[in-house]
Amino acid sequence: MKNFLDDDFLLSTKTAQKLYHEYAADKPIIDYHCHLPPDEIAVDKQFANLTQIWLKGDHYKWRAMRANGVNEAYITGNKSDREKFEAWAATVPYALRNPLYHWTHLELQRYFGIKDILSPATAGRIYDECTEKLQSPEYSVRSLLKKCKVEVVGTTDDPLDNLADHIKIKQDGFDVKVLPSFRPDKAMNADNVAVLNEYIDKLEQVANVTITNLDEYLSALKGRHDYFAANGGKLSDHGLDYVYAADYTEAEITNIFKKIRNRSEITAEENLKFKSALLYEFALWDHEKNWVQQYHVGALRNNNTRALATLGPDTGWDSIGDFTHGKSLSRFLDKLDTDNRLAKTILYNNNPVNNDVFASMAGNFNDGSVAGKVQFGSAWWFMDQKEGMINQLNSLSNIGLLSRLVGMLTDSRSFMSFPRHEYFRRILCNLLGNDIENGELPNDIAWTGKIVEDICYNNAREYFGFYE
Repeated sequence: MKNFLDDDFLLSTKTAQKLYHEYAADKPIIDYHCHLPPDEIAVDKQFANLTQIWLKGDHYKWRAMRANGVNEAYITGNKSDREKFEAWAATVPYALRNPLYHWTHLELQRYFGIKDILSPATAGRIYDECTEKLQSPEYSVRSLLKKCKVEVVGTTDDPLDNLADHIKIKQDGFDVKVLPSFRPDKAMNADNVAVLNEYIDKLEQVANVTITNLDEYLSALKGRHDYFAANGGKLSDHGLDYVYAADYTEAEITNIFKKIRNRSEITAEENLKFKSALLYEFALWDHEKNWVQQYHVGALRNNNTRALATLGPDTGWDSIGDFTHGKSLSRFLDKLDTDNRLAKTILYNNNPVNNDVFASMAGNFNDGSVAGKVQFGSAWWFMDQKEGMINQLNSLSNIGLLSRLVGMLTDSRSFMSFPRHEYFRRILCNLLGNDIENGELPNDIAWTGKIVEDICYNNAREYFGFYE
């Protein structure tokens, strides 16, 4: 019987162990997509206690606590940080086989050197030990990034952001690249015309322009896209139900925007056309600048109306969506490719049923100009766990080229999430190692090890152009 979370955790064969320890373990991290707050990196924040760095904002843990019958006061409410941590510690023993159980103990080991199992019996001692360590300079935000060998952090930023924090980080000479990613979801979301108009009004102030028509709106947004590029941006990101690809004419979108600006309601069909038009324009700008565009699709968000009204979005009320993706993905990518204006693209799926759809669709638009130009991206959100990663890797292996994958990302708001890269690397090495030992791949450790290094680090370094 193996010990829990030992040096060979998730590595079931000698070959898998060799691949991981010799080719994957020490590779730096390029975390090209996450939701880390850049202001906390800019000020090199020091967290007051373990709850502040570990539980605050982590809706993965919040969902588990709610499922375990924990009152909301101990999750997002007014209970003390120690009480909230104790409620989490009481939940962990009931989280067996949930990925949170692995992540929790990986993070305690990697950041704090704690190998004890978190439970009510150990909670007090673990909380005090970690909180004490967090007070030292070694545990400031910037120190944690360097401790984890992070080279690049790709944050997720609204076009209205002035990027002051990114600018400060660069001016400070911090040796981890913290780069903005252009996330214009709010700019294209006409579900609520009043909210969209509030957004446009803010854009007027940021861009110092007047926006009365579609051309002025696109010009102002393009100016923000240019501003992001001038400050290190090389990626866009879009969080969508599905990729919008309705037919429309320029005259239709001009008229729809006029209705929006006049505070008139628009139909569902007009809303879809507006989103489709804006999404296409953003993609043209990405191609113009040789950016990488990312599409995170398939989440069904804000399902609990009562909780949304009380706590707001991104607090743990989202799920896998059962959208249909194939036709719209094809239409959107083909429209861009027809004029040879399709940028490097990563597609992230949130429903395992659609893995093969995404893997096969990516292959339709790889034209030989760039290795892995259109990618089936790593397992996302509800698939970001052992089986989900294995399923994604298998679909990509069966239908595309696993060897060209640009690796893992945290997609996290937490500075303690970087062991997810280790988790992914161990799973990858175990798959390849098992195939070698089963005679399904040749026993060429040097070549397979190179592929491991590429997936873990080299491919991302080359693909995104962060070092140009």
